[in-house]
Amino acid sequence: MSASLRPVDPATDAAMLHGWVTEERAVFWGMTDCDEARVREIYEYIDEQEHLAAYLFVVDGTPVGILQTYDPEVDEIGEWYDRQSGDVGVHLLLAAVPERAGRTAEVVAAGLAFVFGLPGCTRIVLEPDARNAPSLALMERIGAVRGPLVDMRTSIMEKPAQFYFLERDEK
Repeated sequence: MSASLRPVDPATDAAMLHGWVTEERAVFWGMTDCDEARVREIYEYIDEQEHLAAYLFVVDGTPVGILQTYDPEVDEIGEWYDRQSGDVGVHLLLAAVPERAGRTAEVVAAGLAFVFGLPGCTRIVLEPDARNAPSLALMERIGAVRGPLVDMRTSIMEKPAQFYFLERDEK
């Protein structure tokens, strides 16, 4: 398998992203009611922000998921846990596509290696919705250390967030 990441191109990727984020299984992504134009606008906004980034997981040339990063020093999510220098926040959405079948561990490992390769990153912060059992199970499988459970409320979301952390030497 050849797994890599590439930046999201809102103009060319919006239709595909819309298909993924509006599936019922993506309810915790918070975009199930968005039309394609709104999905494109959201990813254009992310692309314009210095503290945010969006990437596609690509397996053998086929996109199979989204990895988004944020700087907890700037993003309001950082107000909900004990931030450390070198933290990089991560959101993951793995698509239900045949090309990813049986490859979740490899795809996620490629994503974690990519994030740990970002300048200054010493710790990855993940905060899935505590009601998202598959995501919580994935956090455990990758060896993330469970952090606080908080009733997180930001300007764009409200959720019971279960924080997890991965130190560079634990990847």
